[in-house]
Amino acid sequence: MRRACALVAIGVVLAGCTVGPDYKRPEATVPPEYRGLGPENPVGPASLAELPWWEIFGDPVLQGLIREAIQQNYDLRVAASRILQARAQVTIARSFQFPDLSGSGSAIYQRIEGDTLPAPTQITEAFQPSAGIDLSFEIDFWGRFRRASEAARADLLSSEAARRVVLSTLVTDVAITYFNLRDLDRELEISRDTLKSRIDSLKLVTMREKGGVAALIDVRQAEILVAQAGEAVPDTERLLAQTENALSVLLGRNPEDIPRGAELIKQITIPALPTGFPSSLLVRRPDVAQVEGQLAAATARIGVAKSDYFPRVFLTGSAAAAGLWVNSTWTGPQGLFAVGPSFTVPIFNSGRVGAGVDSAQAQAQIAADQYRLTVIQAFREVSDSLVEHRKRKEFRVQQEALATASRDASRLANMRYTGGVTSYLEVLDSERQLFDAELGVVRTYRDELIAIVRLYKALGGGWQE
Repeated sequence: MRRACALVAIGVVLAGCTVGPDYKRPEATVPPEYRGLGPENPVGPASLAELPWWEIFGDPVLQGLIREAIQQNYDLRVAASRILQARAQVTIARSFQFPDLSGSGSAIYQRIEGDTLPAPTQITEAFQPSAGIDLSFEIDFWGRFRRASEAARADLLSSEAARRVVLSTLVTDVAITYFNLRDLDRELEISRDTLKSRIDSLKLVTMREKGGVAALIDVRQAEILVAQAGEAVPDTERLLAQTENALSVLLGRNPEDIPRGAELIKQITIPALPTGFPSSLLVRRPDVAQVEGQLAAATARIGVAKSDYFPRVFLTGSAAAAGLWVNSTWTGPQGLFAVGPSFTVPIFNSGRVGAGVDSAQAQAQIAADQYRLTVIQAFREVSDSLVEHRKRKEFRVQQEALATASRDASRLANMRYTGGVTSYLEVLDSERQLFDAELGVVRTYRDELIAIVRLYKALGGGWQE
């Protein structure tokens, strides 16, 4: 027993030798400030991403839809199950660092019937019960199992970050789809109002043509306006139904009607969109944390591969008790205790170990490059979102001016036509411009909201539970 304890103690001391590199976060070039900052993006430690999503999206209906999606969405459930799987893998990996004990037992009864050989020790009936415990322990001299446990823990952190990525994407997708839905609601309303107005105009032009005041070409041009507005209604209704179906899937439902809340213009009312310092982006972005976990796991697996270069030392032992009952005579009880080391040494394996190390190192290099690429893409997404929001806002101002001018031009064209100053062709052109301009205003409000959502996600927000 003392020798066995000494062997274990020596193994524990030597187990401090761990082969393979220790993980170190790669260097990443962080810009001093984001490109595309505007006056609505104050520079400072505060960031839009620090606000929870329920403070960004003020519509109670949208908040309810996002909460339902977080509870029911199947992509998020899959990500959560992967976390459970990764946690189990950590337990499995750590288990190899400890001795493996197993118990066994048997109770064999044997009886011989009929003629037997004439011998004084001939066994005709026997019963042999036994029970024991077996020990198996591989001493982790080179850190094989410690590196494997390290890799499993890194995979767990990566899977937890992956769930936050899915959650952030889910919140963003629900918000964007809902904004598209509210945009289509307004577009359908404009199309129906325009159709009703143009039908009234067609009646007026038809009466003028019958009275000899207008030409037949004016009637046909008025019918063109009615048809253009009329075809927009079913097309918008189609898009509405398909958008509701898409949102239903995000909510984990079968396709069905979706409730509505505030108008587009009242969805997000944040006066400023601060970005925070670029250095904090690497901490907030869950996708950066995900690839960093993958890099840490790949680095640890280099040590696992390198440990195959070295001998593997095992400690095995057993303890058992047994008895023997033969021809009505009992012998026992008997005891057995055995313990001892064994080892294996790699001699020739056709380069398999070296190839395994090369493969692990290549995988770690891939993960390092993926980490740097993810960081660069994160800064790009923030800059893209900043530029998109600022330019969407400027475009919306110009679109509103265009709609105002088109509305007045349409009014004047109708007055000129009624007064006999111009032909209906001028009315036709002005009505087309007005219809497109009014739809454009609604779409620019939607695009501006979507730009805010994308900026929020790019800064690392949206995954708060």
